[in-house]
Amino acid sequence: MDPRSQIQEFLVSRRARISPQSVGLPVAGRKRRVPGLRREEVATLAGLSVDYYIRLERGALTNASDSVLAAIGRALQLDPTEQAHLADLARAGKPSPTAPRPHRNTSPAIAPQLHTVLDALVGVPALVRSPALDLVATNPLARALYSVLYTDERTRPNLARFTFLNPASRQFWRDWDRVADDLSAHLRAAAGATPYDRTLTDLVGELSTRSDTFRQLWARHDVRAYGRGTKRFQHPVVGQLNLRYDLMQPAAEPGLTLITYTAEPGTASHDNLSLLASWTARQDNAPGPNQAAETQRITPSAPQD
Repeated sequence: MDPRSQIQEFLVSRRARISPQSVGLPVAGRKRRVPGLRREEVATLAGLSVDYYIRLERGALTNASDSVLAAIGRALQLDPTEQAHLADLARAGKPSPTAPRPHRNTSPAIAPQLHTVLDALVGVPALVRSPALDLVATNPLARALYSVLYTDERTRPNLARFTFLNPASRQFWRDWDRVADDLSAHLRAAAGATPYDRTLTDLVGELSTRSDTFRQLWARHDVRAYGRGTKRFQHPVVGQLNLRYDLMQPAAEPGLTLITYTAEPGTASHDNLSLLASWTARQDNAPGPNQAAETQRITPSAPQD
């Protein structure tokens, strides 16, 4: 993922979505061959010379000042996440005395204290996620919630790999299209911040090769950041779950994200999450458990939320 190419493709994709009429520019004159704004129109809106903006769009953002980046962001109507992504791309392209070498991130390990926090969250699924969307650590209830990802003990579960490469994901995620879009946008933002992360580039390469949907979403250059929201699951044991998620960045674990899931009290999702907690406790306590037999004993609540 060459930073100069990422800069060019991102800026081209952002100006392609803005019509001249929406920013008060005249449209008379020669026929427009491409949708959205022309480069000279972006330069005008940003208060830059056309030649300078063209150089910037071709990847020469490394020496651009913060005020220039902000002007481009205003001209292209970038939201805060997109503006931060543009700044990440500019920083990634800065030359260094020693050229950055791609490196493979080792599997991140979390401190024992964070494991203690996960395990203390009884009744609340909680997990730690890496920038490449690996599930680094889970408490028992989160592992039960994401049990469909734990099909191969030899590899660490990965949300993007499951979503784009496993057909079961389309049943597990009740809003599959939205989840796929969000995960692709997350990976695009992570790639802008750490373009030489070999784990991340390998994952993007694998998904681009094996998933037409991911390849199409990746080409849109959308970036997104979110701190909370709702996930809608179709769990194989307890049925439908509508869970609120909250993301936190532990200061002592840079790059990792702690995610918790909760259900609204008095809803079917709350009852089904309690059923899942009971099922998880039985699995943990039973010697040599028969999961299929246990699954048949669970009767999820009728959907009410």
